[in-house]
Amino acid sequence: MKVLVIGGGAREHALCRSLSLDPDVTALYCAPGNAGIAEVAELHPVDALDGAAVARLAGELGAGLVVVGPEAPLVAGVADAVRAAGIPCFGPSKEAAQLEGSKAFAKDVMAAANVPTARSYVCTTPEEIDTALDAFGAPYVVKDDGLAAGKGVVVTDDLAAARDHALACDRVVIEEFLDGPEVSLFAITDGVTVLPLQPAQDFKRALDGDEGPNTGGMGAYSPLPWADPKLVDEVMATVLQPTVDELRRRGTPFSGLLYAGLAITSRGVRVIEFNARFGDPETQVVLARLKTPLASVLLHSANGTLDVEPPLTWRDDAAVTVVIASHNYPEPPRTGDPIEGLGEVAAQDAPHAYVLHAGTRREGDAIVSAGGRVLSVTATGKDLTQARERAYEAVSRIRLDGSQHRTDIAQKAAAGS
Repeated sequence: MKVLVIGGGAREHALCRSLSLDPDVTALYCAPGNAGIAEVAELHPVDALDGAAVARLAGELGAGLVVVGPEAPLVAGVADAVRAAGIPCFGPSKEAAQLEGSKAFAKDVMAAANVPTARSYVCTTPEEIDTALDAFGAPYVVKDDGLAAGKGVVVTDDLAAARDHALACDRVVIEEFLDGPEVSLFAITDGVTVLPLQPAQDFKRALDGDEGPNTGGMGAYSPLPWADPKLVDEVMATVLQPTVDELRRRGTPFSGLLYAGLAITSRGVRVIEFNARFGDPETQVVLARLKTPLASVLLHSANGTLDVEPPLTWRDDAAVTVVIASHNYPEPPRTGDPIEGLGEVAAQDAPHAYVLHAGTRREGDAIVSAGGRVLSVTATGKDLTQARERAYEAVSRIRLDGSQHRTDIAQKAAAGS
């Protein structure tokens, strides 16, 4: 089949890499893509938020499957436009994507489905904000109700900072703090059948030791040697299947990738948030471990036939991703800096380590930075220790002026395993 992937980040590069290795994929396109994706897919310009333009491009290319990567096009209804044109599309409808587009909507769905989550208040006035902050106390968890590219959440002991963030949002969800480690678990669904992937853990803070501001994610690893072996089964039974069933009951079936951000608390598993698409950078490590060819799974989701897909198979290898970010990220980043060393990684570290591009573009013969998160260096190994060593060895070859990366991705988990 011919596949068109929409988006231009490291998540889309990971998807394109996996699809390019799938023998069922006869042609691979990406719009708009980036400098790295251009090595495995044919790039096309498109406004990713314009459903009609995406559907038109898919038709012109003869795509048999469209995969919508980022959340903003899904919340804008791009998947609906593609399906209306008669083309299978992996990704939820505009209505179902509100599971990520609105924290308040997600809380309502979870309440109806009896899904365990943090107690919360939805606030629109300064008075409601003050009442909620006072009710929960520190540490304060304040979430912008809408999309914020992974940076709309503030967790702080500083009441003034929490209040300032809340007041800057049109509508805000304030909730109790959940203790315990966090886990990301993806599931592919067609609205009825739910197929869980392997869990991963990502690192949201900018600096080592979970210091610094929240980011879109600075690294990830999988598997989780410290997690309960029954975790996936438990989350399937208490979170993923009930949520999918509730959305179908409401007449807004969710088809695509359901991402549960979880806290493993002293009182059990609790949902922190849902996303309506593959997470970045967790996708990079999860797909590195997936043995099953990807295209047929995504097509079955799009076509409502996921029940015929055999169980997914996984490599025993561990995977680690380290994000290289621009100077000043997560504040407005400096861009246009040349990136060197990519050829060295390809020559010396492949196939165990490779670079997935996020914010890059080509200028003549050079590849330069074009965003906050610039590259995701991903490596596999027999265990997390070896995967970490390979990832950081590859990171050391890359030169980008003023760049930053965390040095402790998967460190504790590797030491514990």
